[in-house]
Amino acid sequence: MVKLIHIVLLLCFTFSVNAQELNCTVKVMSDGIRGQGADKEVFTNMQRAITEFMNSRKWTDDQFNPNERIECNILLNVSGQLQGVQNGFSATLTIQASRPVYNTSYKTQIIKYVDKDVQFAYNQFSPLQFNDNRVVGNNPYTSNLTAVLAYYTYLAIGLDYESFEAKGGQEFFKKAQNIVNNAPEQGKSISGWKAVEGNFNRYWIVDQLLNPRFQALRSVWYSIHREALDNMYKEPEESRKVFLNSINSLSQLQRENPNTILLQFFFNAKSDEFASVLAQIPEENRGLYITMLSQIDVPNAQKYNSLRK
Repeated sequence: MVKLIHIVLLLCFTFSVNAQELNCTVKVMSDGIRGQGADKEVFTNMQRAITEFMNSRKWTDDQFNPNERIECNILLNVSGQLQGVQNGFSATLTIQASRPVYNTSYKTQIIKYVDKDVQFAYNQFSPLQFNDNRVVGNNPYTSNLTAVLAYYTYLAIGLDYESFEAKGGQEFFKKAQNIVNNAPEQGKSISGWKAVEGNFNRYWIVDQLLNPRFQALRSVWYSIHREALDNMYKEPEESRKVFLNSINSLSQLQRENPNTILLQFFFNAKSDEFASVLAQIPEENRGLYITMLSQIDVPNAQKYNSLRK
């Protein structure tokens, strides 16, 4: 009996030590390419392979207990086949990730983003592989799938760490930038990684996260999580003030950097929480905050304006 207890404790300890950083649910949809001759079994295997890749790979040097793993969801919506690329597909990738708020059952979103520019190749008989030191791999299109997945994983981990410690995500944002700098290339057909391709892509998200010009947003990120959300259970009034004060910082950042992707990226995850905080203060005190948020976060302006007296 004692021996059995020792075995159980050893197994529990081993599981705890080896628990990876992510608890990621993956869904691959292929309705967009029905009738194009694609084998549906490929997408079943793709979903299984991505799930294994996300959850089994060790992404950091830190140890995570099972209850500390970052909750995330990935939806890969395959919309077409790439001409001239064996087993090649185009897709939209949606990623959501969250972390628990201290002493509550509530989970706060740390990333909610839709990337509409994903091109890749997938061989169902080969395992998914990724190497930080050789992002480009042997085949650009095959490597692009894991490069995109690793990029958003590092963003999610960085944002999680940054929500607990000021500048805590720096290492992982740099890992994401390394992927950008060494991303797979195939002429101009693999897009999403270069500054010249537009103002709203993977390049600009991590570039702005690491740019000192945008550090005010990272300070806001830390304060609304550690000083507001994690303290809401014991100091709700003070926690709301942290949220409201952060709007001034975000407003100034927006004036200095209009139409930046980083603010849009931020509010994709946080607009509901800002609206919730506004709804908790007296109606006569909301007006200025609503005006500022509507100017900063235009896509969600109606959400804020609905709270006007």
